[in-house]
Amino acid sequence: MQSQKRTAPTTLAEKIDALFRVVCRPSREQFSHEEVARACREATGESFSATYLWQLRTGRRDNPTKRHLEALAAFFQVPVAYFFDDDEGTEIAKELELLGALREAGVRSVALRAVNLSPEGMGTISDMIDVIARREADQNGTGSN
Repeated sequence: MQSQKRTAPTTLAEKIDALFRVVCRPSREQFSHEEVARACREATGESFSATYLWQLRTGRRDNPTKRHLEALAAFFQVPVAYFFDDDEGTEIAKELELLGALREAGVRSVALRAVNLSPEGMGTISDMIDVIARREADQNGTGSN
């Protein structure tokens, strides 16, 4: 299965959706809205329903309290700045994208085997990946020629 590269999430809804898509159980199953809402209620002591979370995730609501965002950040184990600081949010989104890619067995296998390579060996592997990516893009008609 080939993953599609996504642009960094910019809206609150996109950021929350990215967390649900990437931060999963070890079985790779997504957390439910109810599970996350329950954890947020327990963390804040405030009202936080699964419906409200779904509304935030889909953009139907977009003005949560700071405590709600702090609880979401804690649940998904990301810095709360992910929601507030655009630059840091972009960096965290890149890390989430990498995490998502590493969940794919083939990518994980290549990454784990590359750990002990020299800098020169890593450069060679990187060059090979670039060549293959360009070839596949040309074959799919998405090349930039």
